[in-house]
Amino acid sequence: MDCIAVDWSGALTGAASRIWIACATSGVLTALHAPGSRGAVRNALLARQRDAAPALAGLDFSFGVPAWYASSRGWTTIRDVWTAARDEGETWLRDCAPPFWGRPGTTRPHDAARGLRTTERIAAAGTQPKSVFQIGGAGSVGTGSIRGMPMLLELRAAGWAVWPFDDAGRHTLVEIYPRFFTGAVVKRSANARATWLERYEPAITAEFRQLMCASEDAFDAGVSALRMTGLDFARALHASDDPVTRLEGAICGPGAHLV
Repeated sequence: MDCIAVDWSGALTGAASRIWIACATSGVLTALHAPGSRGAVRNALLARQRDAAPALAGLDFSFGVPAWYASSRGWTTIRDVWTAARDEGETWLRDCAPPFWGRPGTTRPHDAARGLRTTERIAAAGTQPKSVFQIGGAGSVGTGSIRGMPMLLELRAAGWAVWPFDDAGRHTLVEIYPRFFTGAVVKRSANARATWLERYEPAITAEFRQLMCASEDAFDAGVSALRMTGLDFARALHASDDPVTRLEGAICGPGAHLV
């Protein structure tokens, strides 16, 4: 099975160099490139769904929101969440009204735990994901998530299964958190990335190694795709019947709580 990893960005400027797609099969990295835009990722995944060969694609943004927030907005299904992100997301990003925060002049309007989904609260020690409500500042994932959710709506309609809302199918999308795959490494350091690759992935081709040493985003995509091929996801990838998980989603990968 092809394992595809997308290192995503929600940035309005500079995203072309920060979005990377990697593909690996049986522990071998077969492709790594920067597609140039979020739209190009969408088009690539739509095209991949038309290929009958099975694929598991990991996207590194939040697939849902904390259940309490979904309930407060009257959203009862993940489709409601994604539709709202499509229709209202740019307003959320522009206004940065609570519960969103992170823009200059704003502070977090709730305690840290309240901003996290269940999957983030129980993440492995030392690998704490950020809140979807944080849309600015170091490590923020909210902007990318809000601009990614509408794509999930479209890809699901085109035939991709989206876990944990659907059982895995021939083509399945999962939420990933690259830190679960890389472990403790100072990813902003090219030397640290090179050392990590020499130690853990010495068989990577010189071409891919050069790209991953030059770009933290390429590193995340390449390592995630490789590590996805080494995990037995199939037994765990069934649609969750937990009502909270069905609104929040869940991270898939080592160190994650599979539900």
